[in-house]
Amino acid sequence: MTKVTAQLSVSLDGFYAGPRFDGSGDWMDSAESAKFFRVTRWATEAAAWRERQGFAGGEQDTNSEVIAESFGAAGAYVMGRRMADGGEIPWGEEPPFRAPVFVVTHRPRQRLVKGGGTSFTYVTDGVASAVEQARAVAGGKDVAVAGGGSLVREVLKAGLLDELELHVVPVVFGTGLRLFDADLDLGDREGVELTPTRVLATPQVTHIRYAVRGRAPLVLDDRGSGGGPTVIAN
Repeated sequence: MTKVTAQLSVSLDGFYAGPRFDGSGDWMDSAESAKFFRVTRWATEAAAWRERQGFAGGEQDTNSEVIAESFGAAGAYVMGRRMADGGEIPWGEEPPFRAPVFVVTHRPRQRLVKGGGTSFTYVTDGVASAVEQARAVAGGKDVAVAGGGSLVREVLKAGLLDELELHVVPVVFGTGLRLFDADLDLGDREGVELTPTRVLATPQVTHIRYAVRGRAPLVLDDRGSGGGPTVIAN
């Protein structure tokens, strides 16, 4: 059964990159990239990631197995236009996805076909449409939301996400692009409930997989009075 999944590497305080690059100079020299590459170092050092990029070497370890598993589970991808544009040149003629990719955008573009089974279809009528188109061609495998973080939030906000995996790196940034932010539009007495289904710990990163249960009202703790939880209405 096809699931809609997402995964992201984050710092201990929830940032997946540094402060957003303002377009001045080279992105590779920016604070956004410095913090992004710090939280993704575990991946770039893994053999499975390097093989998909056409690089030699890398570590054959739990982290590599997590990456190989995620590539193997995905039948189609959804990503944001900023990620697609930024990766187009570095990914080269055979991007690592080897599956159809649906890019959420406001700017139309003709479908782009690359080697190795990767294609990019530019979807201008919203994230729900992109997810549905990806689901239709996933062949029973997962629809993987590749990012960035704002797109993951959009999919979560829309109630379309079934599974979220966070790769939590033991570093604190203090500032940057935060995965969970106010644009989830949660009420003051509302949360998104998740259930942990797998935890894999390594010295470089802890992989935590959650089943997404969805929005729910917050419950008042009666502090042991015996009356049970009380639902607080919005």
